[in-house]
Amino acid sequence: MKLTRPLLLLAASLSLGHLAVAQSADPTETADTEPKSKPFVIPPDINGYKTIIAPPAKAKPVKAAIYLGKGTSKEAVDFVSKGVQSIPGSTVQIVSGEELGTMDLKPFDVVVFCGGSGSSQSKSIGDAGRTNIREYVRGGGGYLGICAGAYLACSNFSWGLGILNASTVSNQWRRGKGFVDIELAVPGRQVFGDVKGVFKIRYGNGPIIKPGDLTDVPAYTTLSFYRTELAENGTPVGIMIDSPAHATGTFGKGRVFVSSPHAENTPGLENVIPRAVLWASGVDAL
Repeated sequence: MKLTRPLLLLAASLSLGHLAVAQSADPTETADTEPKSKPFVIPPDINGYKTIIAPPAKAKPVKAAIYLGKGTSKEAVDFVSKGVQSIPGSTVQIVSGEELGTMDLKPFDVVVFCGGSGSSQSKSIGDAGRTNIREYVRGGGGYLGICAGAYLACSNFSWGLGILNASTVSNQWRRGKGFVDIELAVPGRQVFGDVKGVFKIRYGNGPIIKPGDLTDVPAYTTLSFYRTELAENGTPVGIMIDSPAHATGTFGKGRVFVSSPHAENTPGLENVIPRAVLWASGVDAL
Protein backbone atom coordinates (compact mmCIF):
# COMPACT_ATOMS: atom_id res chain seq x y z
CA MET A 1 0.00 0.00 0.00
CA LYS A 2 1.33 3.44 -0.96
CA LEU A 3 1.40 5.89 1.95
CA THR A 4 0.24 9.46 1.31
CA ARG A 5 2.26 12.40 2.64
CA PRO A 6 -0.15 13.04 5.60
CA LEU A 7 0.11 9.41 6.66
CA LEU A 8 3.90 9.50 6.44
CA LEU A 9 4.00 12.62 8.63
CA LEU A 10 1.67 10.97 11.16
CA ALA A 11 3.84 7.85 11.30
CA ALA A 12 6.98 9.92 11.81
CA SER A 13 5.30 11.90 14.59
CA LEU A 14 4.22 8.74 16.41
CA SER A 15 7.70 7.27 16.08
CA LEU A 16 9.36 10.38 17.52
CA GLY A 17 6.82 10.48 20.34
CA HIS A 18 7.61 6.88 21.26
CA LEU A 19 11.33 7.66 21.21
CA ALA A 20 10.83 10.65 23.51
CA VAL A 21 8.93 8.51 26.01
CA ALA A 22 11.62 5.82 25.89
CA GLN A 23 14.38 8.34 26.60
CA SER A 24 12.63 10.19 29.47
CA ALA A 25 14.04 8.13 32.33
CA ASP A 26 12.75 8.77 35.84
CA PRO A 27 15.29 11.24 37.34
CA THR A 28 14.71 9.71 40.76
CA GLU A 29 15.50 6.19 39.55
CA THR A 30 18.51 5.32 41.68
CA ALA A 31 20.05 2.03 40.71
CA ASP A 32 23.20 0.14 40.01
CA THR A 33 21.33 -1.50 37.14
CA GLU A 34 22.19 0.11 33.81
CA PRO A 35 21.27 -0.95 30.27
CA LYS A 36 22.64 -4.44 29.76
CA SER A 37 26.27 -4.54 28.68
CA LYS A 38 29.19 -6.90 29.11
CA PRO A 39 29.16 -8.90 32.37
CA PHE A 40 30.99 -7.07 35.15
CA VAL A 41 34.08 -9.04 36.13
CA ILE A 42 35.33 -8.86 39.72
CA PRO A 43 39.09 -9.60 39.83
CA PRO A 44 39.88 -11.91 42.78
CA ASP A 45 43.17 -10.05 43.31
CA ILE A 46 41.62 -6.57 43.40
CA ASN A 47 42.96 -6.14 46.96
CA GLY A 48 46.03 -8.31 46.48
CA TYR A 49 44.38 -11.45 47.85
CA LYS A 50 44.49 -9.81 51.29
CA THR A 51 41.77 -9.72 53.93
CA ILE A 52 41.53 -5.96 54.42
CA ILE A 53 38.74 -5.97 57.02
CA ALA A 54 39.11 -8.68 59.67
CA PRO A 55 36.17 -10.63 61.12
CA PRO A 56 34.55 -8.86 64.08
CA ALA A 57 36.15 -9.72 67.40
CA LYS A 58 32.91 -8.99 69.24
CA ALA A 59 29.69 -10.49 67.96
CA LYS A 60 26.22 -11.65 68.91
CA PRO A 61 23.61 -13.63 66.98
CA VAL A 62 21.62 -11.27 64.77
CA LYS A 63 18.18 -11.72 63.23
CA ALA A 64 17.94 -9.80 59.96
CA ALA A 65 14.98 -9.09 57.67
CA ILE A 66 16.26 -8.61 54.11
CA TYR A 67 14.00 -7.14 51.45
CA LEU A 68 13.63 -9.03 48.15
CA GLY A 69 11.32 -7.65 45.50
CA LYS A 70 11.17 -4.93 42.86
CA GLY A 71 14.29 -2.78 42.86
CA THR A 72 16.75 -5.47 43.91
CA SER A 73 17.86 -8.95 42.86
CA LYS A 74 18.27 -12.38 44.39
CA GLU A 75 21.99 -12.23 43.61
CA ALA A 76 22.39 -9.03 45.63
CA VAL A 77 20.36 -10.46 48.51
CA ASP A 78 22.34 -13.71 48.47
CA PHE A 79 25.66 -11.90 48.82
CA VAL A 80 24.41 -9.85 51.77
CA SER A 81 22.69 -12.84 53.39
CA LYS A 82 25.97 -14.73 53.27
CA GLY A 83 27.65 -11.87 55.14
CA VAL A 84 24.96 -11.81 57.83
CA GLN A 85 25.04 -15.58 58.25
CA SER A 86 28.81 -15.51 58.76
CA ILE A 87 28.01 -14.15 62.24
CA PRO A 88 27.65 -17.28 64.41
CA GLY A 89 24.03 -18.05 65.27
CA SER A 90 22.60 -15.36 62.99
CA THR A 91 19.52 -15.85 60.83
CA VAL A 92 18.03 -14.18 57.78
CA GLN A 93 14.38 -13.88 56.83
CA ILE A 94 13.59 -12.75 53.29
CA VAL A 95 10.64 -10.35 53.23
CA SER A 96 8.55 -8.82 50.45
CA GLY A 97 7.43 -5.24 50.05
CA GLU A 98 3.88 -6.18 50.99
CA GLU A 99 5.06 -7.95 54.15
CA LEU A 100 7.08 -4.91 55.21
CA GLY A 101 3.87 -2.90 55.25
CA THR A 102 2.08 -5.21 57.67
CA MET A 103 4.50 -7.34 59.70
CA ASP A 104 5.79 -6.69 63.19
CA LEU A 105 9.49 -5.81 62.75
CA LYS A 106 10.31 -5.73 66.45
CA PRO A 107 11.64 -9.33 66.55
CA PHE A 108 14.39 -8.32 64.09
CA ASP A 109 17.68 -6.68 65.01
CA VAL A 110 18.09 -5.08 61.58
CA VAL A 111 16.21 -4.49 58.33
CA VAL A 112 18.35 -4.58 55.18
CA PHE A 113 17.88 -3.11 51.69
CA CYS A 114 20.45 -4.15 49.08
CA GLY A 115 21.54 -2.70 45.75
CA GLY A 116 19.23 -2.08 42.82
CA SER A 117 16.83 0.87 42.62
CA GLY A 118 15.88 2.92 45.65
CA SER A 119 12.77 4.44 44.09
CA SER A 120 11.55 1.04 42.92
CA GLN A 121 12.09 -0.41 46.38
CA SER A 122 10.12 2.50 47.83
CA LYS A 123 7.23 1.93 45.41
CA SER A 124 7.22 -1.75 46.34
CA ILE A 125 6.97 -1.20 50.09
CA GLY A 126 4.52 1.71 49.70
CA ASP A 127 3.43 4.21 52.31
CA ALA A 128 2.64 1.46 54.80
CA GLY A 129 6.09 -0.08 54.49
CA ARG A 130 7.88 3.25 54.76
CA THR A 131 5.90 4.14 57.88
CA ASN A 132 6.48 0.72 59.43
CA ILE A 133 10.24 0.87 58.85
CA ARG A 134 10.52 4.43 60.14
CA GLU A 135 8.66 3.56 63.33
CA TYR A 136 10.71 0.38 63.75
CA VAL A 137 13.99 2.30 63.56
CA ARG A 138 12.63 5.15 65.68
CA GLY A 139 11.80 2.61 68.37
CA GLY A 140 15.31 1.14 68.44
CA GLY A 141 15.63 -1.08 65.37
CA GLY A 142 18.60 -1.18 63.03
CA TYR A 143 18.75 -0.34 59.32
CA LEU A 144 21.40 -1.25 56.75
CA GLY A 145 21.13 0.25 53.28
CA ILE A 146 23.55 -0.66 50.50
CA CYS A 147 23.70 1.49 47.35
CA ALA A 148 19.97 1.66 46.47
CA GLY A 149 19.19 1.02 50.14
CA ALA A 150 21.40 4.00 51.00
CA TYR A 151 19.46 6.20 48.57
CA LEU A 152 16.26 4.95 50.23
CA ALA A 153 17.50 6.10 53.64
CA CYS A 154 18.25 9.66 52.48
CA SER A 155 16.13 12.67 53.34
CA ASN A 156 15.94 14.58 50.03
CA PHE A 157 13.59 12.28 48.09
CA SER A 158 9.81 12.40 48.39
CA TRP A 159 9.87 8.58 48.25
CA GLY A 160 12.72 8.19 50.78
CA LEU A 161 12.57 7.00 54.36
CA GLY A 162 14.25 10.14 55.68
CA ILE A 163 16.03 8.23 58.44
CA LEU A 164 19.48 9.58 57.55
CA ASN A 165 20.08 13.31 57.57
CA ALA A 166 21.72 13.23 54.16
CA SER A 167 21.02 14.55 50.67
CA THR A 168 22.50 13.50 47.37
CA VAL A 169 24.89 16.00 45.81
CA SER A 170 23.52 15.55 42.28
CA ASN A 171 20.48 13.90 40.69
CA GLN A 172 22.76 12.63 37.90
CA TRP A 173 23.32 9.22 39.43
CA ARG A 174 24.59 7.10 36.54
CA ARG A 175 28.27 7.56 37.43
CA GLY A 176 29.35 4.11 36.23
CA LYS A 177 30.55 0.79 37.56
CA GLY A 178 34.06 -0.21 38.54
CA PHE A 179 36.51 -0.16 41.42
CA VAL A 180 37.52 2.93 43.35
CA ASP A 181 39.78 3.68 46.31
CA ILE A 182 38.39 4.40 49.74
CA GLU A 183 40.06 5.18 53.06
CA LEU A 184 38.73 4.83 56.60
CA ALA A 185 38.05 7.92 58.68
CA VAL A 186 38.95 7.79 62.36
CA PRO A 187 35.39 6.78 63.41
CA GLY A 188 35.50 4.07 60.76
CA ARG A 189 38.38 2.34 62.52
CA GLN A 190 36.13 1.76 65.52
CA VAL A 191 33.71 -0.14 63.27
CA PHE A 192 36.01 -1.76 60.70
CA GLY A 193 39.28 -2.10 62.61
CA ASP A 194 42.53 -0.15 62.53
CA VAL A 195 43.06 -0.24 58.78
CA LYS A 196 45.23 2.55 57.39
CA GLY A 197 45.72 3.61 53.81
CA VAL A 198 43.51 3.17 50.75
CA PHE A 199 41.97 -0.03 49.43
CA LYS A 200 39.70 -0.99 46.56
CA ILE A 201 35.92 -1.42 46.65
CA ARG A 202 33.31 -2.09 43.98
CA TYR A 203 31.18 0.90 43.03
CA GLY A 204 27.94 0.86 41.02
CA ASN A 205 26.15 4.22 40.89
CA GLY A 206 25.87 4.56 44.66
CA PRO A 207 24.81 7.86 46.26
CA ILE A 208 27.23 10.74 46.70
CA ILE A 209 25.94 12.35 49.87
CA LYS A 210 26.25 15.61 51.75
CA PRO A 211 24.65 16.76 55.03
CA GLY A 212 20.88 17.08 54.83
CA ASP A 213 18.73 19.88 56.19
CA LEU A 214 16.57 17.99 58.68
CA THR A 215 16.35 19.72 62.05
CA ASP A 216 15.00 16.75 64.00
CA VAL A 217 17.54 14.11 62.91
CA PRO A 218 21.20 14.25 64.03
CA ALA A 219 24.03 14.70 61.54
CA TYR A 220 25.57 11.54 60.14
CA THR A 221 29.10 10.31 60.91
CA THR A 222 31.44 9.50 58.04
CA LEU A 223 33.20 6.13 58.41
CA SER A 224 35.11 6.16 55.12
CA PHE A 225 35.88 8.49 52.24
CA TYR A 226 36.10 7.99 48.52
CA ARG A 227 39.63 8.85 47.39
CA THR A 228 39.08 8.25 43.67
CA GLU A 229 35.96 8.45 41.57
CA LEU A 230 33.98 7.38 38.55
CA ALA A 231 32.27 10.17 36.63
CA GLU A 232 30.89 8.67 33.44
CA ASN A 233 27.81 9.57 31.35
CA GLY A 234 28.18 13.31 31.86
CA THR A 235 27.97 13.14 35.66
CA PRO A 236 29.71 15.88 37.67
CA VAL A 237 33.47 15.48 38.02
CA GLY A 238 35.14 15.92 41.42
CA ILE A 239 32.10 15.58 43.69
CA MET A 240 32.81 11.96 44.64
CA ILE A 241 36.38 12.42 45.87
CA ASP A 242 36.52 12.94 49.66
CA SER A 243 32.78 12.34 50.00
CA PRO A 244 31.45 9.62 52.34
CA ALA A 245 31.53 6.03 51.13
CA HIS A 246 30.13 4.67 54.42
CA ALA A 247 28.18 6.64 57.01
CA THR A 248 26.17 6.04 60.15
CA GLY A 249 23.46 7.95 61.90
CA THR A 250 20.69 7.64 64.45
CA PHE A 251 16.96 8.01 64.02
CA GLY A 252 15.09 8.11 67.31
CA LYS A 253 16.46 5.22 69.35
CA GLY A 254 17.60 3.27 66.29
CA ARG A 255 20.78 3.07 64.24
CA VAL A 256 21.22 3.62 60.51
CA PHE A 257 24.21 2.36 58.49
CA VAL A 258 24.57 3.21 54.80
CA SER A 259 27.09 1.97 52.25
CA SER A 260 27.29 3.75 48.92
CA PRO A 261 29.64 1.11 47.39
CA HIS A 262 29.47 -2.69 47.41
CA ALA A 263 31.74 -4.40 49.92
CA GLU A 264 29.61 -7.55 49.94
CA ASN A 265 31.21 -8.90 46.77
CA THR A 266 34.57 -7.14 46.86
CA PRO A 267 37.41 -9.60 47.57
CA GLY A 268 39.07 -8.77 50.89
CA LEU A 269 36.03 -6.88 52.23
CA GLU A 270 33.73 -9.79 53.03
CA ASN A 271 33.65 -8.79 56.71
CA VAL A 272 32.26 -5.32 56.11
CA ILE A 273 28.64 -6.58 56.03
CA PRO A 274 28.81 -8.53 59.32
CA ARG A 275 30.43 -5.53 61.01
CA ALA A 276 27.82 -3.16 59.58
CA VAL A 277 24.96 -5.41 60.69
CA LEU A 278 26.40 -5.75 64.18
CA TRP A 279 26.86 -2.00 64.53
CA ALA A 280 23.30 -1.35 63.33
CA SER A 281 22.01 -3.89 65.84
CA GLY A 282 23.71 -2.09 68.73
CA VAL A 283 27.16 -3.67 69.05
CA ASP A 284 30.08 -1.28 69.62
CA ALA A 285 33.84 -1.79 69.77
CA LEU A 286 33.89 -4.36 67.00
